[in-house]
Amino acid sequence: MSRRGGGGRRPDSRLDQPTQARAPSFQRGGGGAAGPRGRGRQGQRGGAGSGSHSGSGAAPSSPHTASTSTEPAPSSPSVSASAPSSSSVSTLVEETEQKLTLAAPAAATLPPSSSRAVRLPVRPGFGTRGRKCVVRANHFMVQLAKRDIHHYDVSIDPEVTSQKINREIISQLINLYRLTNLGERIPAYDGMKSIYTAGPLPFESKEFIITLPDSDPRPSSSASPGTERQFRVVIRLASQPYVYTLQKFIQVLDVVLRAAPSEKHTVVGRSFFSTDLGPMGQLGDGIEYWRGYFQSLRPTQFGLSLNIDVSASSFYKPILVTEFVQYYCSDLSRPLSDQVRLKVKKALKGIKVVLRHMGYNLSCKITGITSQPMSQVMFTCDNETRSVVQYFLEKHKIALQFTSLPALEAGTEERRIYLPMELSRIVEGQRYTKRLNERQVTALLRATCQRPQDREANIQMMARENAYNEDTLVNNKFGIQVADGLTSVDARILPAPMLKYHKSGREASVNPDFGQWNMINKKMFNGGTVQVWTCMNFSTRLNHDVSGFCQRLVDMCNKKGMVFNPRPVIPISSSNPNQIEKALVDVRNKTTQPGKQLQLLIIILPDVSRSYGRIKRVCETELGIVSQCCQPKHVSSGNMQYFENVALKINVKVGGRNTVLDDAVQKRIPLVTDRPTIIFGADVTHPQPGEDSSPSIAAVVASMDWPEVTKYRGLVSAQAHNEEIIQDLYKSIKDPQRGLVHGGMIRELLIDFRRSTNFKPHRIIFYRDGVSEGQFSQVLLHEMNAIRQACASIEEGYAPPVTFVVVQKRHHTRLFPADHNRHGLTDKRGNILPGTVVDTQICHPTEFDFYLNSHAGIQGTSRPTHYHVLYDENRFTADDLQMLTNNLCYTYARCTRSVSIVPPAYYARLAAFRARFYIEDETSAGGSTGGTRSTAEGSLAIRPLPVIKDNVKDVMFYC
Repeated sequence: MSRRGGGGRRPDSRLDQPTQARAPSFQRGGGGAAGPRGRGRQGQRGGAGSGSHSGSGAAPSSPHTASTSTEPAPSSPSVSASAPSSSSVSTLVEETEQKLTLAAPAAATLPPSSSRAVRLPVRPGFGTRGRKCVVRANHFMVQLAKRDIHHYDVSIDPEVTSQKINREIISQLINLYRLTNLGERIPAYDGMKSIYTAGPLPFESKEFIITLPDSDPRPSSSASPGTERQFRVVIRLASQPYVYTLQKFIQVLDVVLRAAPSEKHTVVGRSFFSTDLGPMGQLGDGIEYWRGYFQSLRPTQFGLSLNIDVSASSFYKPILVTEFVQYYCSDLSRPLSDQVRLKVKKALKGIKVVLRHMGYNLSCKITGITSQPMSQVMFTCDNETRSVVQYFLEKHKIALQFTSLPALEAGTEERRIYLPMELSRIVEGQRYTKRLNERQVTALLRATCQRPQDREANIQMMARENAYNEDTLVNNKFGIQVADGLTSVDARILPAPMLKYHKSGREASVNPDFGQWNMINKKMFNGGTVQVWTCMNFSTRLNHDVSGFCQRLVDMCNKKGMVFNPRPVIPISSSNPNQIEKALVDVRNKTTQPGKQLQLLIIILPDVSRSYGRIKRVCETELGIVSQCCQPKHVSSGNMQYFENVALKINVKVGGRNTVLDDAVQKRIPLVTDRPTIIFGADVTHPQPGEDSSPSIAAVVASMDWPEVTKYRGLVSAQAHNEEIIQDLYKSIKDPQRGLVHGGMIRELLIDFRRSTNFKPHRIIFYRDGVSEGQFSQVLLHEMNAIRQACASIEEGYAPPVTFVVVQKRHHTRLFPADHNRHGLTDKRGNILPGTVVDTQICHPTEFDFYLNSHAGIQGTSRPTHYHVLYDENRFTADDLQMLTNNLCYTYARCTRSVSIVPPAYYARLAAFRARFYIEDETSAGGSTGGTRSTAEGSLAIRPLPVIKDNVKDVMFYC
């Protein structure tokens, strides 16, 4: 594959070595790890037991009826003649851990938060660059009165797993004993094991007997008439007064603020949903959405703030199961086909249903459905064998109507319970956690998409209706007062960077306005070369349009600065969409002659979707083909903007660069262009809920073209299900012949950087996406150690300084213009302007973090990205890191817009999603892959990813 202009290779690499060590050879030698690339470390997961309910309202089964991690310690390599000594690697790891680890607290009363507490870098000061402005944030300031908070442990016997029932028990206890045994205190209960009081209770330990009414109308009740549910509740003093860490103190106050809404609404994580919080809507297939709000108490520079945001989520409709099944099969008088039955089984598994035909509520959790119709499902009860239909007719005098339908299964494998679908109603308030289809996602987004002014008003209304300051527990007992309005925050609008294009274009540079620009009169900074290409059409609706489409696309690529041969190496052809693999192999075989190595394959996708992933897997892991897929609807459209966008993608897939930062070319980017610097992006994507057999996918990309930092090479790896820490950053094995063999994604990318630029990296900037605050310590300790080990494995003493930045998009802070009518402070859709940065007031009191809105919103309310620096040996100033991050957001290769997260993190996300196509069947129905491994079987081997061909890895194939 030929390229024009872009490798960045320089002859003066001898002058660019650090003084403390000789230049590393960066030879692969024994550097590749054994085994298939992409295999992650195997994690351990414990199984979760599931309870069941039984009663006379369900058909019991015959006993003969068949039923259908801790953080890994970094490895210490042993001595090898061909690799750096283990002592040098271990020394660097120990030094890193010493920098990350705090000394033990002096106060003996403080409970240990973890075995290794992490000291995050303090804020180096506040940024000053940019135009000053004021924005409003959905943070409500919280004032506290002085209270002695006491912590009490709660035990309930028999143990209850449902927080909803736990709250009922404690609520009943408070109603009965508040004025007597509780000394007029109102405890705040977390739904599990703790209650907190403002002031002491009249005892240190006391036992209560609580009886829930047997007439409880809630669906969770499984009691029959005349049966009282008694619970033994023991409350013991845990600490007095409550003076632990600030984080723990905030957790207590958060419990207080969540106490009242937890009793009134359905709790999902930190959010509350209810049919009373706004209009509901239908998503189809028995799914609806409820509106609600997110609430979280956070420490900020202002003090404590309550972060409130409006939201919506999907729930099962509280309908009969027969009504639910009708979304999958309209004719319930006939037995379900095997395909429909499997879809229904996946959709219903885990749902709670309630039966009311006996005059009281019996709730059960569905574990499956029978493979036979109800009329054929036989079981033994009271030494008599009969069908489910006979049982309900004889026992309950109910003649079942839909006897051809399967029976629902509940209970355990030892004692299976059968439930008729027509008598089972889905319990209200159950969140739908499986994968939504495209139509449902579109409907949910349309329902939740709100213009900034409307969203701000809804947040304000939600806070006002919660009336925190009128709540007796919140205000009177604990002395918490919540501000009435959103917080005004000082912000700055960073300038957009100057972008460089090829000097042969009429416009060799552009200064973007409002986060967007276009390719008119511009040519790509480095246009790639495509001499050998062809097109394969899998659409049955297109014939003559395909040649014209390809010609227009080639013309656009040439017009924008590429060198694109107008004639395909073999004639453009069409093929049967049911024979995709065979057609792709035929194309590869026809283009493998000398001088005809295929550089690009343009593919017109089939008319029916769900084949994209299979095409990419075959091309990239089996045949080594770089491909560009196009939707059939765009082939005959003639939209010039579409051709420009596709040309941008093609250029980076064949080794070109679309645009670069002018400051990068001029070497004016602090802590990047002064010395060879590699910028990493990393992300881990997890399978959808219910896909228990699928691994998590880790992806790491790294810049390969210092000082321009626009080309990124990507690597992917599979690891244990839902494992967030990237396991394959560094690894080593002992080989009997070669000794210690080093490998891992960081090491490979460092070597590739040297080969691409002729420099070794003198500085590392690592943007890590997808890490929550609770995972900061674990991720930083493990992944920083892996980076250190990877560097030390290349050359003894090689330890370039590292800046480790977490990129968070999944948060609930929103920024609104202080004045929605001032056009100089808003974009066309009423959002804050691209480049708006906040590092004061609502940010962390001491740590190095900031919110950056780097993009122009397309619809709804823009969400700023939260950047949190976990480690910084390069000693960035606030301005330098904020400007670098904002400027990089203008270099995203796939469009002429600034993007919302820094491109290396964005590319890592794209690469991880691409890799999931390699191992998952896109045609599977529902939200579950139906794999062979259950959630309790985490010890089974992880399915490795297919190896991406080297020529594909060399370019930005994931774009």
